[in-house]
Amino acid sequence: MERGHKEVRVGLRSISEIGDVHLRERLRDIRGLLEQMEGAIVAFSGGVDSSLLLTLANEICKGKVIAVTASSQTYPRRELESARQVARLIGCEHLIIKTNELEDPRFSSNPLDRCYYCKLELFARLKAIATERGLSHILEGSTVDDLGDFRPGERALRELGVASPLRQASFTKQDVRSLARMLGLPNWDKPASACLASRFAYGLIITSEDLRRIEKLEDLLHELGFAQVRARFHGELVRIEVEPSRVGDVAGEVRNQVIQAARRLGFRYVTLDLQGYRTGSFNPEGTFKS
Repeated sequence: MERGHKEVRVGLRSISEIGDVHLRERLRDIRGLLEQMEGAIVAFSGGVDSSLLLTLANEICKGKVIAVTASSQTYPRRELESARQVARLIGCEHLIIKTNELEDPRFSSNPLDRCYYCKLELFARLKAIATERGLSHILEGSTVDDLGDFRPGERALRELGVASPLRQASFTKQDVRSLARMLGLPNWDKPASACLASRFAYGLIITSEDLRRIEKLEDLLHELGFAQVRARFHGELVRIEVEPSRVGDVAGEVRNQVIQAARRLGFRYVTLDLQGYRTGSFNPEGTFKS
């Protein structure tokens, strides 16, 4: 432990107890960033990235941290309950705010920069909360791996001065999962998630009714035991993605259940993507994945 620094407790371990030298370096780097902050608002989705960031910020900033989760029609309801549970475990204040991105035609018309308008609303709301609570920092949980993604929402972060400490401290997705596991976070191996709007082919109008149809079909697939699921919306057609190793399972015993559920939800055609789940399957040619 370098001289002059107080040892920081994270979960059940101190930094000096982390055996992995690489992770100790990442922790020291992010500690150096967070120790400069007297408090912060953390954009908290309930995923592993934002959960680790919230854990570290809450510890290092000595509890002067507020987790804020945006609840909207594009946010799966199963994710909201998970976020509540994790925030309770971490032991910090947790606010759930309502956002209404569907009311903005620049979002609901589903252009390529759809995510920019969503993030602009979200972080403007967080900035207002930060001002009201006397907190000068707004944090979000992206990592260095996200730099290779097609992420139009990044512009909103830059415009509103939102910081990304995990990225600044050179955390990869694997670093996040490894450290989250060491600290006992229950969602350390949780599959990546994304807002339901990401299921819609660009240019197709996003409606409340269609969001619910997609969510219900994905809920069924989760209930059937699939961990990584996407129901991609193409109008009358829904394209199902699951983890590649389990593609054959959808076409097997559960095939009729999935078809019947999709039909009840109003889809005329039900297809199975043989490539399986992958990020950014709707991104246009020539862009990075997201």
